[in-house]
Amino acid sequence: MNGLSLGELCCLFCCPPCPARIAAKLAFLPPEPTYAFVPDDSGQRFSLHLSERAEWQYTQRELDCIEVFMTRTNRGNRIACMFVRCSPSARYTLLFSHGNAVDLGQMSSFYIGLGTRINCNVFSFDYSGYGVSTGKPSEKNLYADIDAAWHSLRTRYGISPEHIILYGQSIGTVPTIDLASRYECGAVILHSPLMSGMRVAFPDTKRTWCFDAFPSIDKISKVTSPVLVIHGTEDEVIDFSHGLAIYERCPRAVEPPVVEGAGHNDVELYGQYLERLKQFVSTELTQP
Repeated sequence: MNGLSLGELCCLFCCPPCPARIAAKLAFLPPEPTYAFVPDDSGQRFSLHLSERAEWQYTQRELDCIEVFMTRTNRGNRIACMFVRCSPSARYTLLFSHGNAVDLGQMSSFYIGLGTRINCNVFSFDYSGYGVSTGKPSEKNLYADIDAAWHSLRTRYGISPEHIILYGQSIGTVPTIDLASRYECGAVILHSPLMSGMRVAFPDTKRTWCFDAFPSIDKISKVTSPVLVIHGTEDEVIDFSHGLAIYERCPRAVEPPVVEGAGHNDVELYGQYLERLKQFVSTELTQP
């Protein structure tokens, strides 16, 4: 039945909350914060201060192009937000939901490098319990966090939905797909996506159980924006089959780059990753 062992089936039916809790525990690993928001004299504006563990790769000039602030979610948490101005001619802004075990400080150099190379500005946020964001990580908070980020990007910067590209990486694909299933945007990029928590914990799972965590596979068919899926064939954390299944369910999926030999944490190091993103943003999205 569904390819599960007897022991796994017993676990499901005897204590159904356990798999979701296990998946959530595996998914949320917030690091010690690598940055701080330092308020000015008014207490209304903040500057970004990075620790050595953030491994900042640029100069003060680039750091001055990063604006940071806090916003409140509908679940009462205050989350850290970051707007990185990478290009004055950028047509699109990435709303970037990062992966696990990192925070905004560690991602800041990557955002500058990526945005500069594909001519996009980058807006990102830390999930509840990550970085200087308050609260605790949870599935419900993930959805509330990205909602707050989306509305901040729309209202604070006046960016219209058709100029926003939702970018999710690993666990970040969960809130990205949820938001994209409810709001139309310029495009969606899914970097190493997962079908659901149960399907990661129990690879032979063929259906979505009522207590499953992160059921992205059931939401992706509601995404009406163009979707680019990126996944490494040797992903040791989220199997390549997850990306393939997500791609096959997308109503408007574009041809994905199959990153041969890439694992879970090194897809960005492969040349085809950047080239495919450039083509997608500069050519495919601008075509009528």
